[in-house]
Amino acid sequence: MEKLFKGLNKQVANLSVFFTKLHHYHWYVEGPQFYQLHEKFEALYDEMNELYDGFAERLLMIGGQPVSNLKSYLELTSLKEASGKEAPMVMAKHILNDIKLINTELKELLLVAQELGDEVTADMLIGTISSFDKHIWMLSATTK
Repeated sequence: MEKLFKGLNKQVANLSVFFTKLHHYHWYVEGPQFYQLHEKFEALYDEMNELYDGFAERLLMIGGQPVSNLKSYLELTSLKEASGKEAPMVMAKHILNDIKLINTELKELLLVAQELGDEVTADMLIGTISSFDKHIWMLSATTK
């Protein structure tokens, strides 16, 4: 169970850092792609906020303790923070790479949940993976 707790906590951290990065990009995107990316980043941070809360609550439901401070998020995350005023397509590529990385980790965590027979967590992970697969497809087409 400890491996599942650690994996879920890593995703709580990832989703928090990703949420903040998406806000940064939402606020600072400029140029011809402004409207499209501004709207996409907002939709993504809304989704990440729901996932962040859902993963933390799931962790509580199964007896874990979600991390809940910035220091812990930055210690656990697999992601890098936004570095400054990236160009719009660089922002989109960073978001794409972050989603791919989180998705890979979610697939690994899915195996852990399934090995433990935790089908509720597995279902949550499958739903997130499905959503991320679509984002990967769409962002890949945008960043070509």
